[in-house]
Amino acid sequence: MPSGERIPVTVLGATGLVGRRLVQRLVGHPWFELRFVAASDRTVGQAYGAACRSSQPPLPAEVERMIVQPCDPKVCDTPLVFSALDPTAATGIEPRFAERGALVFSNASAHRMDPDIPLLIPEVNADELDLLHQQRRSRGWRTGGIVCNPNCVVTVVALAAHPLHRAAGIRRMAVTTLQAVSGAGHPGLASVDILGNVIPWIEGEEEKIQRETARVLGIGLVIGVQVNRVPVLHGHMACLAIECDRPVSEEEARAVYAGYRAPAEIAVLPSSPAEALVVLSREDRPQPALDADLGDGMTVSVGRIRADAALGIRLVACGHNLVRGAAGAALLNAELAVSRGFLGGYRPGRDQRVRLTARDSARRAASSTAGS
Repeated sequence: MPSGERIPVTVLGATGLVGRRLVQRLVGHPWFELRFVAASDRTVGQAYGAACRSSQPPLPAEVERMIVQPCDPKVCDTPLVFSALDPTAATGIEPRFAERGALVFSNASAHRMDPDIPLLIPEVNADELDLLHQQRRSRGWRTGGIVCNPNCVVTVVALAAHPLHRAAGIRRMAVTTLQAVSGAGHPGLASVDILGNVIPWIEGEEEKIQRETARVLGIGLVIGVQVNRVPVLHGHMACLAIECDRPVSEEEARAVYAGYRAPAEIAVLPSSPAEALVVLSREDRPQPALDADLGDGMTVSVGRIRADAALGIRLVACGHNLVRGAAGAALLNAELAVSRGFLGGYRPGRDQRVRLTARDSARRAASSTAGS
């Protein structure tokens, strides 16, 4: 594909909450061109807008009129694929696309712990992408492959912990999450179960957080996790208590976070916000209602950095579960892979590296108003 052309892409599982967010963020993307929306047999042949399980976020009319295709690599033949499939479907479908030569960016948990599949947060472990070489050799995929983003709350936890781990090493961490109902998909939980209530259990979630956080941070992390589903629409919160390899004062921890910047290679990608991590100084922040949408949902906010009597340092982090934890994460992963040349000979043209659409410019400007 000649340099400077937009890459045709497919979205699998396009009718769900994450799939719809992917489609919405692909409209007007400077590098990627949405070619196919695909979903289950139940909706194949329908207009995309009518087939979607949710009406949010709103979509342009031309996207709503696209016809839903089957999740078949012979039909949806594009070099790049975004998957929002459930884990059962992803187990069989994603490798079929990769085997045919597509580079698949998956939100599903099906392949996250496969040792040759990158589990990627670009600001934290960008070199994890090099596993694609091993994956292609071992599976016989010449140009295809699968790259996963972690569980939605793991992205928030790992990004929030990363600066402190880089500065002083993390030995142990206790994590308590307060997770939004949209993390349960559509239709999610019955209102009579969650309104005015907190549910201290999400199936399989604690195990995912333990395994995936340790892998992303690259350490033998001892981590205790307690998860809670709370009556919030969007935005996962995590309360962290952290013990480092050496004593870290509250003042040092605050300085570490104040000085954090995303690597330059990541900061220039179209889906990267102006600030991947912002520190909020008010005692009552972060809050999902105020902070989940910072950086158009791609910024993780951190607050209440203070000494902890048991482990050393304590803080609260918040991020948008459907954007930073899912759709936006997959897009950022794909942009990094393309910029590093993992999609054959395609690299974005020089003007595409620096040119942002009005939408992307607004996103970056929004994150700069994170405030305190």
